[in-house]
Amino acid sequence: MLIAAPTRPLGEMDTQAFAEHLLSLHERDWYDDSRRQESFEVHAETQSILLAFCSGWPQVQVSRTPQWERFSEFVAPLIDRIIQQYYSPGGQVIRAMLTRLPAGCRIAKHRDAHQSFAVAHRIHVPLVTNPDVEFIVGPQRVPPRAHFAFELNNSMPHQVANRGDSQRIHFIFDYVPPPPVRSVSPRTHAGRPP
Repeated sequence: MLIAAPTRPLGEMDTQAFAEHLLSLHERDWYDDSRRQESFEVHAETQSILLAFCSGWPQVQVSRTPQWERFSEFVAPLIDRIIQQYYSPGGQVIRAMLTRLPAGCRIAKHRDAHQSFAVAHRIHVPLVTNPDVEFIVGPQRVPPRAHFAFELNNSMPHQVANRGDSQRIHFIFDYVPPPPVRSVSPRTHAGRPP
């Protein structure tokens, strides 16, 4: 969604158990689904665990992968808390994923261009990071803070370089809020108010 700043802070999240669970995964878990890396060259050096994705626009079909159930005990309450605290309830999560950027890897500068990003809020929850991760959004450097969620203005150019010696893992989801309710004036009968 088009927000005024490069990012919007959403605050501290209780995600330590989630992070520990991810660090205990087998390495092969990160390579089971390479759709994102094959579809977007800028993400070639990342690995992803896709939880939900959408097809079609503006009528979207959202599909959850089998991984959604595997991680739902962590993901569902986190999404609910963020939406409840910061956004209008009743919308739809159209994408959700875990992304990993290994040490020494990068995501080249890019903008996310899909039409859905004009209306969807892109939320990042850093779960594992290190002080040498350089995440630049527009003119802003985003501090690498684990467990501190933020909304990303992904219409701005953004890039990441993991210059540290450990991995960086973010949980990311896109939330489309419900359309605003329009007020309707009362109908008149034969030109007279009811």
